[in-house]
Order: sequence, then C-alpha cells, then structure tokens
Amino acid sequence: MAKAPVLTPQADDFPRWYQDLINKAELADNGPVRGTMVIRPYGYGLWERMQTEMDARIKETGTQNAYFPLLIPESYLTREADHVEGFAPELAVVTHGGGKELEEPAVVRPTSEMIINDYFSKWVQSYRDLPLLINQWANVVRWELRPRLFLRTTEFLWQEGHTAHATYEDAREFASHIHRRVYEDFMVNVLAMDVVPGRKTVRERFAGALNTLTLEGMMGDGKALQMATSHELGQNFAKAFNTTYLSKDGTQELVWQTSWGSTTRMIGALVMMHGDDSGLRVPPRLAQIQAVVLAIKGDEAVLAKVRELGDRLRAAGVRVQVDDRVDTPFGRRAVDWELKGVPVRIEIGPRDLENGTAMLARRIPGGKEAVSLDTLVERLPGLLEEDHALLLTQSRERRLSRTAEVSTIEEAVEAAATGWARIPWAALGAQGEARLAEQGVTVRCLVAEDGSVPQAEDAPGNVAVVARAY
Repeated sequence: MAKAPVLTPQADDFPRWYQDLINKAELADNGPVRGTMVIRPYGYGLWERMQTEMDARIKETGTQNAYFPLLIPESYLTREADHVEGFAPELAVVTHGGGKELEEPAVVRPTSEMIINDYFSKWVQSYRDLPLLINQWANVVRWELRPRLFLRTTEFLWQEGHTAHATYEDAREFASHIHRRVYEDFMVNVLAMDVVPGRKTVRERFAGALNTLTLEGMMGDGKALQMATSHELGQNFAKAFNTTYLSKDGTQELVWQTSWGSTTRMIGALVMMHGDDSGLRVPPRLAQIQAVVLAIKGDEAVLAKVRELGDRLRAAGVRVQVDDRVDTPFGRRAVDWELKGVPVRIEIGPRDLENGTAMLARRIPGGKEAVSLDTLVERLPGLLEEDHALLLTQSRERRLSRTAEVSTIEEAVEAAATGWARIPWAALGAQGEARLAEQGVTVRCLVAEDGSVPQAEDAPGNVAVVARAY
C-alpha cells in the first residue's frame, strides 16, 4: 500500500504546502533570475494540454494565431497614457545591445496592445478587413516584487487575443463570447473548476479598458484567484494609433477593440483548487496521463500483461503510461504517481494475474478495488468522467459553503478571513471598496442579482463578490 508523501498539511501552512507540492510533483523550479521559473516536463505537459484545449476553442471563434516581437520601442508606450501608467512599475527596459547603448530603449513586452495596434493600423483599411481577430501564444515580462511560482512570476507564458471591430456592439459581444464560451467553458469542462463570471469595478479593471470581464475561482484556503479576463477596450487604442476603416457609407471610422488573456497561473489554480495533502488531483479531461499501469514485480508474465493492457487502453482513447520500472520499489512509484495526481493507477502483480484482476486506485475519490481485466478497458472511460464531475462538484460545494451573505463592510472583512462574501454593491460602492482595500480585501467582481454578468457597474441589484486574493 502506498504511503502518503511528505507534504506540509494544508491546514498547517497552505503556502508551504503549495511550494512543497510544486517541488515534489516536479512541476517547476525557481529560475536563476529572481522571479523567473523553469517549468519542468510534467508541469509543461499540463500547460500543453491547456494550450490544446484553449487553442481549439479560440479558433472556433474565427480567431487566427500570429506572433509579434518581444521587444517594443519605448516610444510606443507613450501613446496611451492610462495603459502606460498601469504597467509602468512592472516594466523591464533594455538600454544596451551589441555592446552599445541603444538610440531608443526597448521595453520587454508586459502585454502586446501597443505593438499589435501599430500593425492593426496598417492592416485595417476598410470595413471588409473587419473583424480582425488575432491571438498569440507567447511569454511576457512584468517585474514582480513578490514572486510565487505560477501565480506571480516576472516572466510567464500566456495567450493574448486582440481584435478590431466595426461597432461597439460587435466588440462588446465578442468580448463576452470569449469570456463565457471560451474561458468559462474551458475552465468548467476541462479544468473541472467552479468559477464565478463577473464584471470588474472601475478600480480593478484593466488599464485603458472601458470594461473588464473576469472569472474568479476559490482556492483551497478560501482566497480568490483571477483566472482569465476579457476587456472591452473601446476606441482608446484606435485613437492612439489612428486605426480607422472606410465604412460602407464612405466615411472614415475608428475601430472598436477587445483584448483577452489567460496564463500559466491556471497551473497554480489547478494545484490550489484540486490538490490535497497527498498531492495533485488532475482532472481526467486535462490529464496528459489519465491512467498509469504499474507492474508490481518484474515477472515476465506481469510485464507482458501491463504492456498489453497499456496498448488496449491506448486503442480505446485513454491517455496511458506503462510503468514497468521494476528496479524502482513499487511503493515509491505508487507514491510518485499519487503525488502527480494521475487520475487512475492500475496495479498488476503475479497474484492479480492469477485471478484475472487488477487493483484499481482512483486518485480523485480515493480508495482501491479489484476489477476484472476483461471489463477494465470498457469501464475506465466512464469512471474517468465520474471523477471529473466529482472534482467540479467539490469545488462548487467549497465555494458555496464558504461564501457569506453580508450587509456591512465589517462583516465582509470578517468573512474574507476564511472565504468570500457577497454584499450589495449599492451598500458598498467605490468608497466602501477603498475601505476594504485598506484591509487587504478586494472586490473580485460584480454579479447581477440572478448571478449573470451585469451590463453596467451601477445596474440595480448588483452584488459585489469580495475576498482576499492571490
């Protein structure tokens, strides 16, 4: 029987548990420059699966992938004042290259609105060029003072979408579509994460945007994590870069724009939302390894059976890995796979072979059972779907059980010590939001009374979701 790995218990020290798990599950290491990280193969495999699922959803909207330079002329950043002010403290600036001081410093991109808009202004000429829908998978640099692997790093990986539209309504509709049909769909149906879709307040929205839509998730310690955002940029960047088009009526009009992004922060969310004191629990639809077949001993018949079973599962569409490293003790291997959160372990030894069974260990609900080798392949896909649904249910039950309905700022602060609070926005307002911020509590988003995303910040019945956040 596998022994529990040595992790700091969540209840004792959640941040330490998080760091322990990232290290022992071999997800990432700290990089040589403070705030950077090295993503190890198992961690990068999670990101590759996220990319695959997200990229398919993004392309279904008609968006195409492109790539833009890492270095941006410093002069570009002076064109949109609010945007520059929002990013100024985080900028990394290159002043020398080729052994000489550069005539104009280059900024390492913190985001690509500036350089992408420069090219949008060249590519958009008439209404026939719209909508222009571009996404890029890239790295960005934002100088981080308090780094934490995956959550806040100086360099991180992400996708950033940028679009131009003929009308405000088209741009707003597209930003909303990305928010709900791309991001929320991915997080619920692939990451098995319960998330709250909402609207950011003026204080919290993206620098230079008219409106920011967000998805917020509750982590295992009750804090909130911003998972992805979609921004209505209005015409601010179009004015700065003179991005106009010739309308059907023959007039020159400014485009309306959106931008939207999600990052490797989602790996950190995966750890903190689904992990337990034994390690990761990876949602089956996301897992690059859905099942691992372990040979308990080096018996030739056992080795032949685990390899045959691996082939049969693979043919059935299960992402499987055969672990026949019998020179490594079985207990150590079982603990390692449990720590990595592989949804299912299938363990086979000589006695199992005699009985025509295998020991099935399910990581998400826990527990083991002997199953027939004749029916295992047929049963496994259904079990994986059950386990995926269980993770989603558990994350939703956590949020509901740890969210308090309150009516005062004092009650909101008290609730945020262990979870979230919901307070009428009319009772809080911008002044109340500032008072919360003084105590380390932020308005994560505004939601309508029925749980939908409000059309305006001051819409009647809006509710503020408040919490301490990463």
